[in-house]
Amino acid sequence: MQITDLAFDYAPVGLVVLENRIIRRCNRQFAATFGGEVAEFSDVPLAHYYPSIEDYSRIGARALDAMRDTGRYTDERIMKRSDGTLFWCRARGQSLTPDDPFQRGIWSFTDLSDERPLVELTHREREVAILTCRGLTSKEIGLELGLSYRTIEVYRARLLEKFQARKLAELVAKLSGMPL
Repeated sequence: MQITDLAFDYAPVGLVVLENRIIRRCNRQFAATFGGEVAEFSDVPLAHYYPSIEDYSRIGARALDAMRDTGRYTDERIMKRSDGTLFWCRARGQSLTPDDPFQRGIWSFTDLSDERPLVELTHREREVAILTCRGLTSKEIGLELGLSYRTIEVYRARLLEKFQARKLAELVAKLSGMPL
């Protein structure tokens, strides 16, 4: 085995070679992170490891825009393991084909589960969280959602508890890095 193959196969971070967002090769850490054996990932669309096709499309469009400018992209997002469980992941990509950024690239995926646990939110909690991050008051959120401001305060209290935040500013800080 060549030294470059050793570096790829045994890297302490998940690595994949993608062609048009289809996995052509992955290393051991990628397979372990996403739950399977290396051979199981060959020629599999990366879309299988997103929570939804909407997430795949939205993140892909954002990545493509960035890669057209710089050839690189990085973000933190929620991904899906082979068994369907969701987890926080840092993704970084480098295009090898600048004229067509998704034609071929090398990407790394790092599991952030230990640093950033996933918090389950109801649909209404998610709405309140989004509007809170936009700076709306409880009364403004209540008007927008057709609820009383007291009901919004109950949802905010739940969010504070779920995110282990002591005050609204701390909650907004914790929510700001989370895709809602």
